[in-house]
Amino acid sequence: MSLEPTHHLTRSSQHSGNDLVQPAVLAVSEPKAADSPHPRPAPRFPGLGRIVLFFTMIAALAYGIDALVTHGLKQIRTSKFGSLNNVFAGRVNADIIINGSSRALTHYDPRIIEKATGLSAYNLGMNGIQTDVQVAVLKAYLRRNSKPKLVIQNLESFSFDPTKLGEIYDPAAYVPYLSVDELYRPLLAIDPAVWKWRHIPLYGYAVEDVRFTWVWGILGCLGFSGPEDYYRGFNPRFTPWTEDFERFRDTVGTQGVTNRINPRGVAALTEVARTCRENGIPLILVYSPVYYEMQALERNRTEVFSLFEKLSRDFDVPLWDYSGHSICLQRDNFYNSQHLNASGAALFSLDLAEKLARYFSERSKLDSGPTR
Repeated sequence: MSLEPTHHLTRSSQHSGNDLVQPAVLAVSEPKAADSPHPRPAPRFPGLGRIVLFFTMIAALAYGIDALVTHGLKQIRTSKFGSLNNVFAGRVNADIIINGSSRALTHYDPRIIEKATGLSAYNLGMNGIQTDVQVAVLKAYLRRNSKPKLVIQNLESFSFDPTKLGEIYDPAAYVPYLSVDELYRPLLAIDPAVWKWRHIPLYGYAVEDVRFTWVWGILGCLGFSGPEDYYRGFNPRFTPWTEDFERFRDTVGTQGVTNRINPRGVAALTEVARTCRENGIPLILVYSPVYYEMQALERNRTEVFSLFEKLSRDFDVPLWDYSGHSICLQRDNFYNSQHLNASGAALFSLDLAEKLARYFSERSKLDSGPTR
């Protein structure tokens, strides 16, 4: 048996001896990425883009809900927000403006004042606000509405006690209107945290507010305003005398109470008078009725009223003091020692309105000059 190897020639090699056998060509594939001498580095923070996108969506949602709540609150036509919306939308433009805290809110009935004077009136009073916040509300009103013929500033025994840091009452009441600088800047001066109410979405509604005001915002978007209990800014209280005063009197005993007199509080009330003078608006300072037994407990009442009288002299404005009025003697006129109920407010407003009618009559005679 032959040991010579057997050669299998391709067709191309079966030519004449002059033909050369063609070498086989090997196919070489491209190297894979993993075989690359310079592999692409892995991202340092895998998933960062998704995280950024997630929080961007959360922020957009928060801004959207904040805008929705604010829009809804501005649609309310009744009660507190209905009154505030009238003020900040410039729909009031009244001849007589009443400014102050809850005592102003519940004591001055513009309907009675309008009937006696023939002039339109509106109440800017708000619950729980000190004089420094009252200044802000008044300035914001003047920015958005026509100049009144008269401002009535209600006085309190605590008029010289300014707002404590971080204790602006009912923050959500102001949040929808913080784009008004005349409101925003004074509030910011009182409490630096106010910038969060304006610039951090939902902060003013979700963090600062304990009244769930955002619910009213949602309802406002749906066209629901709620019942009406404000009348040209006046909020009458149909409430009988409570036992709060008796408990308070038992607590303080014979020591009584001393109302704080703070330079910032003095400056705030002075700023009310200055604002009116600079805008050419007549001002009347009014100390509305306080239950007589409460007056007797105030140890520095004389000092407080001496400051009221000094302000009256310095700015040449009237000071009407109802401390000794018969309304103060009747418990039936009050629901607590410092706040008139609806019937007491009607009595006070009627008496005040008659004085205002005489005031405007006398001013009219002075303005017209002597007759020949």
